[in-house]
Amino acid sequence: MANRQLYRSILLQTLFEWDIRGYQNEMIPSYFEYTLDSFNSDTPIPDKDDMLALILSIAKKQVVIDEIIEKAAPDWPLSKIAITDRNVLRYGLYELLFGDHDAVPPKVAINEAVELAKRFGGPKSNKFVNGVIGAVYREIGEPGKDQQAKVKMPEVPYEEMPVDEKGAAVIYSIDDNGVIRIGMVHDIFGYWTLSKGTIEDGETKEEGTIREVKEETNWDIVIKEELGDNEYIAYPPERGPVRKHVTYYLAESAYTSPVLEEGSGGLDDVRWFELSEISDLSIYDDVSQMLIKSIAIISAEESESTERGDETSDTKNESDNTDVDVSSLKVSELKALAKERGLAGYSSMKKAELIEFLQ
Repeated sequence: MANRQLYRSILLQTLFEWDIRGYQNEMIPSYFEYTLDSFNSDTPIPDKDDMLALILSIAKKQVVIDEIIEKAAPDWPLSKIAITDRNVLRYGLYELLFGDHDAVPPKVAINEAVELAKRFGGPKSNKFVNGVIGAVYREIGEPGKDQQAKVKMPEVPYEEMPVDEKGAAVIYSIDDNGVIRIGMVHDIFGYWTLSKGTIEDGETKEEGTIREVKEETNWDIVIKEELGDNEYIAYPPERGPVRKHVTYYLAESAYTSPVLEEGSGGLDDVRWFELSEISDLSIYDDVSQMLIKSIAIISAEESESTERGDETSDTKNESDNTDVDVSSLKVSELKALAKERGLAGYSSMKKAELIEFLQ
């Protein structure tokens, strides 16, 4: 076989041309020849016929492979997936499900797809491709070998699509030392995201969100306020197009260790992050917007709490400055008291340090 990297590059570029030009299978030989010429490589390619045959086979299995992608990533309609990424997925899944495993073992097929995504896709493409193909490999196995291609999904007017209501929460906690943390879950596509789930019949959105978060992470939350909403269309093969309407909430929880729900489809981790760690995470754009809004709200509430602490401190000092029981004060009140006494260096102290400092 020709140089493996060159081989995969030519194959992917041909699939790209086929995709952007409307999946004209009869034109694939022309796309293939055009791609060969464009690479202008000095490396001989003696197995061109085998390469073209593989591309044609992938094209013929398009409907089946696309259905598997939709099952593995139901929240990512094919139209929402970047052209390069979806064709890397088609190639990788074909090798995984229908290829010659003696020539290309499953793990090799996955690794090659991830490398293609890393080379030709966006900065997060390799994680996305690894998540989808990895999910198929681990959870679905190798379905679709004997499955007949389904009839193309009919178009449904937007207003006639069924609506699934979902609830999601930006979960925060403030410990005894005044440290703010955000609780997040990690999905198989490599992103840290919000705990969310479907609202069941008979539940309010708030009740459903509280239940879903508890089931998914074991956090007991209190809804503080609604942050906004978002809607997208998913295409589960068994239902057709579905509108997914997500309502986002800001919710508070005690700083307790989370437990990821056993068998939680699509998730592989859950944990707390301090605010300084958030910027280094891979996060979806809509989630990022909700985090920015939430952190602004939390920070404003903390400022108000500090101001209230100032007032409390003033009152206590007017009464008898020496009789203040600092051990009973909150962090914001302790800092306000330190400020009132004209002390310095207290802003980064934790509660125990502040108590000792003020006594």
